[in-house]
Amino acid sequence: MNTSKTLVYDGSFNGFLTAVFVGFEQKLTHANIQKNSQFQSGLFADTETIFTNIDKAQRVWNGVRKKSNSAVKNIYFAFLSEQNTIEALLYHYIQKLMGGTYLGATDFSDTSVLKINQLSHKVGREKHRMEAFVRFQLTKDDVYFANIEPDFDVLPLISKHFRNRYADQQWIIYDVKRKYGIFYDLQTVEVISLDLTDIQTNSIEKSNAFTDEEYEYQDLWNNYFKSTTIKSRINTKLHVQHVPKRYWKYLSEKKEAV
Repeated sequence: MNTSKTLVYDGSFNGFLTAVFVGFEQKLTHANIQKNSQFQSGLFADTETIFTNIDKAQRVWNGVRKKSNSAVKNIYFAFLSEQNTIEALLYHYIQKLMGGTYLGATDFSDTSVLKINQLSHKVGREKHRMEAFVRFQLTKDDVYFANIEPDFDVLPLISKHFRNRYADQQWIIYDVKRKYGIFYDLQTVEVISLDLTDIQTNSIEKSNAFTDEEYEYQDLWNNYFKSTTIKSRINTKLHVQHVPKRYWKYLSEKKEAV
């Protein structure tokens, strides 16, 4: 019986859960789970390619849910952090959970529980920031478009928020770093792939992709933003703490600051 093995999956969450199922099925003590896009084979590594199986993934997910609701969120959020070796860490975490030695989400005496909890909180904060910092621009195709460049892969987490908030208009939110987006067509939200060579930011220079009315609205918003600012009460350090500079290039009210 092998106690260690490299499992190569397609990068999806269901693919990862399928790899976990295979690891448990083969009673692997250690599973080096790697995305196929980042796979690095060792000279003597025992390797297996995992094909995503929804039924197997669902069985793992249902098993986790029965054990702990908080673990469900922690596992998914931590997976979206895209941290190096996150899969191996999550495998150990799920092993502990399913093996009956899991003492809860606050059992920080276990380094894997602590690390997963920390990553989950970081991804959660980034999710809330994206929900606050997304700025749509109206294109000439009558679709509202926004770029984001989050530290973590939070697009799957923010789609429900924007679908509920902007249910009466078509929109696209595009992740610049990961080169994919989500598109709402007034009915459903779909994942789309885009190859944008010219990334649109909220710069002073206008783009032909957007309507003149969009820029008029942005000017009004900028003027309002400046007129309501009390210069004597500006606290730059606190402001940057709540609105980090890395987001400014996608905020219409920050055009003159970028």
